[in-house]
Amino acid sequence: MSVPLRAVIVDDEPLARLRLARMLDEAAGVRIVGSYGDGPAALEGLRDAPADVMFLDIRMPEIDGFQLLERLPGLARPLVVFVSAYGERALEAFDVQAVDYLVKPLSSARVHDAVARVRARLEHLSPRPSPAAGDATGGGRYLQRLAVPDGARLRMVAVEEITMLVAQGNYVELVLAGRSLLLRETLSSLVERLDPTRFVRIHRSRAVRIDLIEQVEPCGAGQYWMRLKDGSCLTSGRSFRKPLRDALGIAG
Repeated sequence: MSVPLRAVIVDDEPLARLRLARMLDEAAGVRIVGSYGDGPAALEGLRDAPADVMFLDIRMPEIDGFQLLERLPGLARPLVVFVSAYGERALEAFDVQAVDYLVKPLSSARVHDAVARVRARLEHLSPRPSPAAGDATGGGRYLQRLAVPDGARLRMVAVEEITMLVAQGNYVELVLAGRSLLLRETLSSLVERLDPTRFVRIHRSRAVRIDLIEQVEPCGAGQYWMRLKDGSCLTSGRSFRKPLRDALGIAG
């Protein structure tokens, strides 16, 4: 059997901690090494009992969940699954590389899914990077996932699922395989938070995933015609000629 996943729970509501603990006990291979009612207690407890993952409430007295993360030394910082009764801070959560964002009331299925995500993240991290926002070493400074409203819920969309980004006023349409979702953010601000080796803006209203561009042809006036792997055909804007050429390695 694999090594047990060491988990801590940080939540100021005792009943919420007990309920989550029961759900984690039901997940195979999880060992709870700490349960804390506030941030200072968690800071002290994690010094003595390190953990692989922290299930962290956001709204707490004294210091909130984000402030707790800021005070944890990078090497002592576990992976984080945020647990909250509110969904409005999900984007901030993924900016600090949270593995998941659970909205109360919790279900066993979502908790078990979060545990699976944590295990998958641990398997791919060697060594594990600090989840601090703005980490200049490697891809930690770029978004890996987006929390996008999908009906009454938030859907976690991996960046690699996105084919194209299309400006729709104050929203961005995220084009995925077989469907689209709307995110309330401008295209400019979103593109700035994406890895420029993966996405390139080709028009004032459009950005595409670079690895999906299959064919490119100049079509005059500094513009390019391109075909994506899904068969979509697009034309770039003149003012985006240089970033497109740089992204595709077009010389001259």
